[in-house]
Amino acid sequence: MQQLDHPKPLQQDNKPMPKARSRLSDLWLKEDYWAIWMGLFLMIIALISYGLGGSIKAWALSPPAWTDITTVWEHLSTHWLGYIGLFLIFTFLFTLSSRIMGFSIKTFVPGFIILFIIALFIQVVGNWKVAVDLSLEAPLLALLFGLIVSNFFPIPTWFYDVFRTEYYVKTGIVLLGATLPFTLIIQAGPIAFFQASIISIVTFLTIFWAAVKLFHLDRRFATTLAAGGSICGVSGSIALGSAVKARKEHVSISISLVVVWALIMIFFLPFASRLLGLPPGVAGAWIGTSEFADAAGFAAAAAVGDEAAIQTFTLLKVVGRDIWVGIWALIMAVIATTRWETKNNEKANVMEIWWRFPKFVLGFFIASMILTLVALSLPPEVVKNGLNPLVIAPIKTLRNWTFIFTFLSIGLTTRFRELTASGWKPLAAFTIGVLINVPLGYLMSAVWFKDYWSGF
Repeated sequence: MQQLDHPKPLQQDNKPMPKARSRLSDLWLKEDYWAIWMGLFLMIIALISYGLGGSIKAWALSPPAWTDITTVWEHLSTHWLGYIGLFLIFTFLFTLSSRIMGFSIKTFVPGFIILFIIALFIQVVGNWKVAVDLSLEAPLLALLFGLIVSNFFPIPTWFYDVFRTEYYVKTGIVLLGATLPFTLIIQAGPIAFFQASIISIVTFLTIFWAAVKLFHLDRRFATTLAAGGSICGVSGSIALGSAVKARKEHVSISISLVVVWALIMIFFLPFASRLLGLPPGVAGAWIGTSEFADAAGFAAAAAVGDEAAIQTFTLLKVVGRDIWVGIWALIMAVIATTRWETKNNEKANVMEIWWRFPKFVLGFFIASMILTLVALSLPPEVVKNGLNPLVIAPIKTLRNWTFIFTFLSIGLTTRFRELTASGWKPLAAFTIGVLINVPLGYLMSAVWFKDYWSGF
């Protein structure tokens, strides 16, 4: 299966950099930082517009709910100029940042035009009453569309430059921070971190043990599999694979398995949550502890159909599990350099935990704190009638656009037939982790902490 992000940028996002090199250039060469700059920039523009008596909702648009297609035509004919403005803003920001990071704008710009048009079409269909009744939310439709196209039709090579899966989802998560009150993060933080830590440790050790002891896979390969299944999916596999110097093909296989199981869970977890009658907050918590990738997890949480599911998912997955990437990278780098690499005297760098830390999580916290402080400085009625509809709601709209870009990119870069080349042992080891992860996540979310997560 093909890796999610096109491999042309100058610096892989989670790849360890030479120790002699200055880290200052990370600020404009890494996706994590650009996700922060873009998310905060859009949020600040929204606040400035509100402060001047306006709103970005004039161009932060999405198609309305409809049963008659004439409703859509009337909306588009009235707001076409706003959609052009939205397209130009997204195109400028993503193109400029991608060019600085080393991508070709000659292929990125035409690719993004096509991606934007498809995303608009997907949202129109997703807001159709028939699709809503069938729980076919826009993110799931984007994923299904991409999977069908990628597995049954040829895609031009140049088009792959626009499939910036992790970049889109990281930007969306920073914007998500602006819609999640920081007071909720503080309130849920200890429980979210505790639950996420248990899941991360148990799942990591389970997959590593199965890969090494049961299937006799290389320990470095086992590390990348365990990271992909227990921390933050693709980024975890890349970061830990680099930390222990795993082979490139082993990292690719790990990424493929993450994508396969993440796609399965997109459909299984929301369906199982509805079947079991779980409250939205509980369903989101279960998804946050049992999904394997941020983008796929958001799609599953969105399919629940309630903002509470998105909030609890974010607390468990983004706030809780993703930060373990730095901790595991440091631990495994120490083990690899002191136990596995006996031919040299290389020592693990204690800064590894910072280098591996997903920086976009900081942007999520900063955005949440800023909007929370603004809300606390205003009277409740102003927040309800002004800040929420004129600032937070448009930011949610922009967030949803970035996530639809993400799901289209996932679907359009997924080739199921390529998975067979990796053999059955890695799949078996990863699946054993799934069989531990999902029931444990349910137990913690829907039994131990059910009353707590139900309150969201």
